[in-house]
Amino acid sequence: MREDLEQMDQQPLQASFQAPDPALLGQLRFNEAGLIPAIAQDWLDGAVLMVAWMNRDALERTLATGEVHYWSRSRAELWHKGASSGHFQNLRGLRYDCDADVLLLTIEQVGEVACHTGARSCFFGEDPGATGGPSALPPPADVCSELSRVIEGRRANPEPGSYTNRLLEGGDNRILKKIGEECAEFVMACKDDNPAEIAGEAADILFHMQVALAHHGVPWRQVQEVLAERRGAPRRP
Repeated sequence: MREDLEQMDQQPLQASFQAPDPALLGQLRFNEAGLIPAIAQDWLDGAVLMVAWMNRDALERTLATGEVHYWSRSRAELWHKGASSGHFQNLRGLRYDCDADVLLLTIEQVGEVACHTGARSCFFGEDPGATGGPSALPPPADVCSELSRVIEGRRANPEPGSYTNRLLEGGDNRILKKIGEECAEFVMACKDDNPAEIAGEAADILFHMQVALAHHGVPWRQVQEVLAERRGAPRRP
């Protein structure tokens, strides 16, 4: 069993989704109109990008092609996401909830735009006046992605007294020195076998590492992509 799990973990991520057991369709509970809501979630940072509807045909086409298809209630027709905009959604994974009446699609959003307004996510608003578009607020994501946004924001709009800005102003000399110090403290925390200190020092390393990435113009998402690509890499001898 352990060897089977290790082999599964070594499977590379595919550009298109590998269809699950056909019995999946039999588990789902479509509503009286033959539809089921589908939540599209970014495959790297977990951000919720949009919610739409699927019927059985849309789901079958999605599983067969690896590109997400929805059902448009307003047009009463099958909707191949990205067919007109070029913003296709490649399916990376699919789950259904405990009642089997909602789908969660893990997707790779081509072009980083899911919303018809041009925003990355349809969930761009925090106030009634939000209108979307390329400058809209990004959707909530994992904590490391959120941290990266804060650091990028400090770089673009420095704030007086900001520790992040002091690091950025000091360049590599100041940033790399701090990374070295935090790494040494992490090692000592591990030697002391102190879980709380280990977690704290690891967080310090991640923060200062992200400052270094921002200083050199390397997006955090690029690091996430590298990690994802390495998931199926050959084992080291």
